[in-house]
Amino acid sequence: MAFKLWASSAANALKISCSGARAPLLPAFSISRCFSSVLDGLKYSNSHEWVKHEGSVATVGITDHAQGHLGEVVFVELPESGTSVSKGAGFGAVESVKATSDVNSPISGEVIEVNTKLSETPGLINSSPYEDGWMIKVKPSSPAELDSLMGSKEYTKFCEEEDAHH
Repeated sequence: MAFKLWASSAANALKISCSGARAPLLPAFSISRCFSSVLDGLKYSNSHEWVKHEGSVATVGITDHAQGHLGEVVFVELPESGTSVSKGAGFGAVESVKATSDVNSPISGEVIEVNTKLSETPGLINSSPYEDGWMIKVKPSSPAELDSLMGSKEYTKFCEEEDAHH
């Protein structure tokens, strides 16, 4: 993990673009950004949360990009089922060896399920941010809010521009 962050920082400092590079073990449906992945079919917020909308349920987590910048996640604070969340408002926190960061909801609605595995194994956010490391499942109160989120290509560009400024 430290090497991944160092390599990404070094590439940015040297103004090396990796947007066309593909990591050999990433699935074919992902776009590789240097050393993190962005999956097609998800929506992304500018605060680095992702949403997968299926039917009447939206699964939410933090992106590979975000977990890469956080470093090793050691604690996760999540809401209880039944809690209301609002687009752009915090619903929990992720504590890593580097910092504690708020997690914002990319959509409004009611939390219908919480990933309880994260309380015992918070590192799932690092090892599997889009699958085992999901955080909450929400019943959206305004599904149209998803339209204001970025697709994979827009999010990839957003991350590249953001990293170039740091």
